[in-house]
Amino acid sequence: MKKSGMDGRRLARGRWSATALAAMLVVACGGGGESGSDASGDAAVAKLAPAGASAAGESSSCLNRVNNTFSKLLECVTLDGVRRHQQALQTIADANNGIRTSGTPGYDASVDYAAQVLRDAGYLVTVTDFQFQTFITLSATVLEQVSPGPVGPLANVIMEYSGSGDVTAPVTALTPPPGDGTPGCEAADFVGFPAGNIALISRGACPFALKAANAHAAGASGVVIYNNTAGDLNGTLGEAFTLDIGVTGVTQALGQQLAATPGLVLRLKTDTFRGEATTSNVIAESRSGDPNNVVMVGAHLDSVNEGPGINDNGSGVAAILETAVQMAKVKPRNKLRFALWGAEESGLVGSTNYVEGLSDADKARIALYLNFDMIGSPNHVFFVYDGDDSDATGEGPGPGGSDQIEKAFESFYMQRGVPFKGTDFDGRSDYRAFIQNLIPAGGLFTGAEGIKTAAEAVTWGGTAGQAYDPCYHQACDTFANNNDTALDVNADAVAYTTLLFSMNTSTVNDQRGKGNFRMPALKPLHPVPTAN
Repeated sequence: MKKSGMDGRRLARGRWSATALAAMLVVACGGGGESGSDASGDAAVAKLAPAGASAAGESSSCLNRVNNTFSKLLECVTLDGVRRHQQALQTIADANNGIRTSGTPGYDASVDYAAQVLRDAGYLVTVTDFQFQTFITLSATVLEQVSPGPVGPLANVIMEYSGSGDVTAPVTALTPPPGDGTPGCEAADFVGFPAGNIALISRGACPFALKAANAHAAGASGVVIYNNTAGDLNGTLGEAFTLDIGVTGVTQALGQQLAATPGLVLRLKTDTFRGEATTSNVIAESRSGDPNNVVMVGAHLDSVNEGPGINDNGSGVAAILETAVQMAKVKPRNKLRFALWGAEESGLVGSTNYVEGLSDADKARIALYLNFDMIGSPNHVFFVYDGDDSDATGEGPGPGGSDQIEKAFESFYMQRGVPFKGTDFDGRSDYRAFIQNLIPAGGLFTGAEGIKTAAEAVTWGGTAGQAYDPCYHQACDTFANNNDTALDVNADAVAYTTLLFSMNTSTVNDQRGKGNFRMPALKPLHPVPTAN
């Protein structure tokens, strides 16, 4: 069954007016007056935005003073304020089929909400549209064991940009590592493959799209890729994948079990839309500050098609919005530019489009970029992007100055007595386009589908053997999918680093800054060992 808004192969899109959005939000929250109320759209939106005393619920001092010191700002950036923005995003999703996916009305409403909050706070706001290839599942993906018994549904996660199909066929499993170190990556892996069968392939060594394309060329009717480590497999084939074949992912344990099952027959049903859509980035700039030394702070605003995305990434968005509101009266030394990205879940499209659209001179004016993606995971670890590659894992260090951004976050955590550990610049979030263009970057993360170790559970609590976010890319990523402690601490970290670098980037790029904001501005009260 097609979703409303579909017209042939193009996803329809309509910008919501501020008044219409406000009315929807107020009704969904049980607000509003009797029929015929003449409340303005801006006033209604303000009921969900902490831009005034009635909306923020904070002390009048926070709303009227200039929060130009760490103590003032961190007093005013509260968990309640951040959670109000998350609730607004949840309300939007509830009114839009449970999602806020780029190219859908739920995302457009999210853009209108965020842009209104930032405008009300006094920033110069630009909403920039761009086109992109989108992927939406039109109905539930089905993977069933047909024979031998026990028969029934199997847990799976469709690969983004999978084609559509409904096939029931025998399964042929390719040789996994270590027998084949690059399973499915070469056409030779499919020599003798029975045309019409479903291919079962281990993850590893090459992109999922290449495995699927090789399987399709060999005559496979469907593809099941299983993980090569513990945890769910949430993968993408990339927007360039156009083959009409269903591709889904399963866990390593299930994949190995299926591969060892003789005479296996599966049903694989995928029902998807792939096509061009229009979406937006929201850019908000301070009215003051050096335009030749720009500090950027960003997070992606869109959700996946499976759910409302309130941790991924309503958490980063909400912390940035609340920081921006509470810094509204601050006059930064450096130009402060907040960015809420569209189509991140479709392959970092919005941030890439933005950076690639800048001239070399404009890129050179960006002193640094801070990225906040998933900062309130229920089974969290406090991760800091490893700007200096001190962990010596994965990719190398970030561009020069990224190490100083990392130190700023570490200094904040040590002041709070909060343990932390590094996470690799693996290119999975919106910092990628910035570091590829040699712009220093850093940020925070509390974990996604990765599995918490026993050692991490000792350090940070939570449950070993469980994903950092058990609702990652699922319908259950709702307002309830949150850890208050993690979000509260990290919201303060967002505010602290934003204020710090808005006043002084000297450690990153040698530009002179305000002396009372020298970094590290917070000296550790008592060092806490990291869990690297």
